[in-house]
Amino acid sequence: MAKEGNIAIDGKIRKDVKYPVGFMDIVTLVKSKVSYRMLYDCKGRFGLKKLTGNESEYKLCKVKSRAMGPKGIPHIITHDGRTIRFPDPTIKTNDTVKINLRNGEITDIYKFEVGCTVMISKGNNIGRFGSLIETEKHEGSYDIIYLKDPNGLQFATRITNAFVIGSNKPEITLLSNHNYLTINQEKGSKGKRRHKQSVVEEEAES
Repeated sequence: MAKEGNIAIDGKIRKDVKYPVGFMDIVTLVKSKVSYRMLYDCKGRFGLKKLTGNESEYKLCKVKSRAMGPKGIPHIITHDGRTIRFPDPTIKTNDTVKINLRNGEITDIYKFEVGCTVMISKGNNIGRFGSLIETEKHEGSYDIIYLKDPNGLQFATRITNAFVIGSNKPEITLLSNHNYLTINQEKGSKGKRRHKQSVVEEEAES
């Protein structure tokens, strides 16, 4: 499929079967016009989320650094290696920018601030998301952030592991298993899987 030009990554056709695909990348099947976003689940596994509407036309990119280049030209560098010149002056490190994949322009900015929605892209809490409650700074060590997930559970991680995905709510469609389940929810999901498996086995025997 790739060698035939049927795979596009972030809007560009890639024929190299070893071309790397990472977090937040948009994978498109050109002929069938179906697109997916690459995300992590709560166990750190990659998962593809099918996109609808115009979601395949943009990508969220975390700002890794902001600097002044040659001739005093300001630029930012994103988590996927993009260099964007003359960015909005309000954009800072750890913010997230929404990029139009057709022209590469920034269409929106999601600030890293209390109340924003954050997904964890590294560490023990990889794949989880929640609302940012507090930022704790430690001189000479890693800054720590505290979050609360939709189930009301609080957790902490390094600030470098955070990826803003929206201001008050996620701006992208998420997977179904981003956060840990409660004990009762875990039991319920296991029971459903066992029931489904037993039904399949009974149908096979009959």
